Amino acid sequence: MDYFNKKLNKIQVRFFPPGIILELKDNLDIVENKTIDLLNITKDSDVQYLVQEIVKKEPLTQKHTKTLEKIIKKLISVVSENPKQTFKLQKTLKCHELPLTNCAFNKNGNMFLTGSYDRTCIIWDTYTGEPLQKLTGHQNVVYCMSFNLPYANKVATGSFDHTAKIWNVADGKCDTTFSGHEMEVVCLQFDPMSTQLLTGSMDKTAKIWNVETGQEIFEMKHDGEIISCSFNTDGDKILTGSFDKTAKIWDSYNGNIIGDLKEHTEEISSCQFNYSGTNVVTASVDKTVKLWDLRKMDKSMHTFTEHENEIMDVVFNLSGSKIATASSDTTSKIFDVATLSMDYNLAGHKGEISKVMFDSRGNNLLTGSSDGTCKIWDVNDGKCLQTLEGHHDEIFSCAYNYDGDIIITAGKDNTCKIWSSRNN
Repeated sequence: MDYFNKKLNKIQVRFFPPGIILELKDNLDIVENKTIDLLNITKDSDVQYLVQEIVKKEPLTQKHTKTLEKIIKKLISVVSENPKQTFKLQKTLKCHELPLTNCAFNKNGNMFLTGSYDRTCIIWDTYTGEPLQKLTGHQNVVYCMSFNLPYANKVATGSFDHTAKIWNVADGKCDTTFSGHEMEVVCLQFDPMSTQLLTGSMDKTAKIWNVETGQEIFEMKHDGEIISCSFNTDGDKILTGSFDKTAKIWDSYNGNIIGDLKEHTEEISSCQFNYSGTNVVTASVDKTVKLWDLRKMDKSMHTFTEHENEIMDVVFNLSGSKIATASSDTTSKIFDVATLSMDYNLAGHKGEISKVMFDSRGNNLLTGSSDGTCKIWDVNDGKCLQTLEGHHDEIFSCAYNYDGDIIITAGKDNTCKIWSSRNN
């Protein structure tokens, strides 16, 4: 059936990152969803122009313009909000017998995960602070973990015991164990359909696995340990970062290499696709961050050299317009992708910063440090809005929920803390 013979059935809104989803039906009632990204909208965007451009390109008519106008105005209103938040400590969870390694929310934000050196992962209820399931079965440190987003009915864990596992959220039982790596599994991610799992290991390989059968589908090799791996939003490309000083882009369907990003002079510490999949950012022990255009991967677009020591983490905001870094020089920095310049130097931590994360709106930035604190920064002026204190040792991981009103922090002091700005 021709695309333009389909009719609009429903329009759905996606607030973060901003966009709309058109649900279209043909005369056989076969449904197709078409996502239209509106990543660059602001409070000054021309709504009528945006609507007319969408109507021109999609199987819509002028009768849909009023509905589209209302939806886009609502989208702009939500995206443009910059609520003044103060986070308060809700609960301290003495949740593991040994230091925590990482933490992660599900899409809804009502659950989160913690992993630990005590060889377990725990699924928590965000609002009550009660443990829902304790995932026990690994024979060494549980280092990385993730829900299968957006469904959150499965959890993947990666361990220093050289395996990854899939667990059922409802009963906490292990469904599948992936055996095949020869060293620690340190990064992992589900594909967008949650049918495959990507794992990266210190054995210099990344692997794609069938979630249901546990069978290895294919392997990707570096010359050094792999410390970062991820799918792009569409799930057709894979990004890996390695101690061999390179990041590589792979075809997720066959494992063929598409691009070799190899300008760094020391180990890669972190790398990430932007949401639209057009750019990649890489960070390195060589104190630099490089921005890459995936349409021309033989040379980076730009190298940011403002840090004075090795960079531990790097992230895009959801629109892909900003980059934030975490460094052992005790600072975080915010860079503008359009101008290829530094917006702000965020100084105030007393120890190295190992974790950085934007909230969904992209207005605030969260940093976690070895000084035992997390700080929240205003992306629009570079000022520190709040310092989250209370951990008695370094913070290994921290995260925002999707709505940006709850934060979890995980530390070497064996505790996890839940912070909330709701009803404050």
